[in-house]
Amino acid sequence: MSADTVRTDVIDRQREQRGWYFYDWACSVYSTSVLTVFLGPYLTAVAKSAADADGFVHPLGIPVRAGSFFAYCVSASVIVSILVMPLVGAAADRTGRKKPLLAACAYVGATATTGLFFLSGDRYLLGGLLLIVANSSVAVSMVVYNSYLPQIAPPEDRDRVSSRGWAFGYAAGSSMLIVNLVLFTGHDSFGVSESTAVRICLASAGLWWGAFTLVPLKRLRDRPTTSTAPAVHGWRQLASTVRDMRGKPLTLAFLLAYLIYNDGIQTVISQASVYGSEELGLSQSTLITAVLMVQVLAVAGALGMGRLARTYGAKRTILGSLVAWTVTLGAGYFLPAGAPVWFFVLASGIGLVLGGSQALSRSLFSHLVPPGKEAEYFSAYEMSDRGMSWLGPLLFGITYQLTGSYRDAIISLVAFFLIGFALLARVPVRQAIAEAGNPVPERI
Repeated sequence: MSADTVRTDVIDRQREQRGWYFYDWACSVYSTSVLTVFLGPYLTAVAKSAADADGFVHPLGIPVRAGSFFAYCVSASVIVSILVMPLVGAAADRTGRKKPLLAACAYVGATATTGLFFLSGDRYLLGGLLLIVANSSVAVSMVVYNSYLPQIAPPEDRDRVSSRGWAFGYAAGSSMLIVNLVLFTGHDSFGVSESTAVRICLASAGLWWGAFTLVPLKRLRDRPTTSTAPAVHGWRQLASTVRDMRGKPLTLAFLLAYLIYNDGIQTVISQASVYGSEELGLSQSTLITAVLMVQVLAVAGALGMGRLARTYGAKRTILGSLVAWTVTLGAGYFLPAGAPVWFFVLASGIGLVLGGSQALSRSLFSHLVPPGKEAEYFSAYEMSDRGMSWLGPLLFGITYQLTGSYRDAIISLVAFFLIGFALLARVPVRQAIAEAGNPVPERI
């Protein structure tokens, strides 16, 4: 291969990587502005306005405490994701046409998110439905998105590329939150009510998601596939993937560990604003500022932990982050109500470990995927990332429903980090990479 050809391949790969980063930039605004900041407290308030005298709403005739409705909707969205992700992952690997699948998932989710503008009054069922559609769409789209990583980055470069993608996402979240904060705090000067300002912030995340998805759709390219496997649907495809993974037990062991500790991470992300507003009595402006701090520090944390991984290896760095998560969550239990300064300190700790723990988990798993099965395996990974993260919200919601205390609900999540740490520590990742049929990096 000539030097010019090598140079052209490198340029093409870098261009594709930059396009890939932009899907993190596009969809992370949903995760930040919608799921983490605005929708939890706002949908909870809408549900409370529709509640009976005992504080319960009755979707489908089932009595649900209004304060638990948001958490239950997140869990329901995950169940929908579980049904769809195996089918999408198999279709992506079988056809090689990943971009149309990415586009379909992204624009269904972006449309549902934009539709949150119409969430007002006592329309809690509308909010729940749109949340389920949007949250399941972003989860399924990430199956396709993540499956590009082994194709656009060589093994020795995946920690850097994955970390940079997460950094792009957190930078986008920070940018949008600044705009949200200006609109929300100055809504009177803009001539809109507080609730209208929230609905504009929710809808703008959907418009952002749809607009910036055009960049990866232009720059990413589909690869031809040689797969001749027959179409398999839904749970049958998931069962087929799990059977294949049983031949690679160390990959499955890593996935189980990740399923546990990431369930805790995703639940903290989705329920932190509810905890801050309902238990600590913090204002929406305080919550937005805290989440903005998380986004800014998460950029530095993702890039910094990427550098630590080059020195100490991804596995050790992830284990260190799980210790930090446990300490941070334990401290959150004792936060005094009405004290934003301590909430900001807690947010700083979360920001420094959030991006890195997720980015390095993604890049580490990419080494454990057999060649040619990227989307299929990443569909199982995404179930662990967002798709199987229903136990945490469910535990959070049930704990609150039984105790009426968000403090008890938040401290219950510590178990996910302790169990995840124990399981990950037992996985010999170098042996797992070799058994998957991939080259073992010098430092992992």
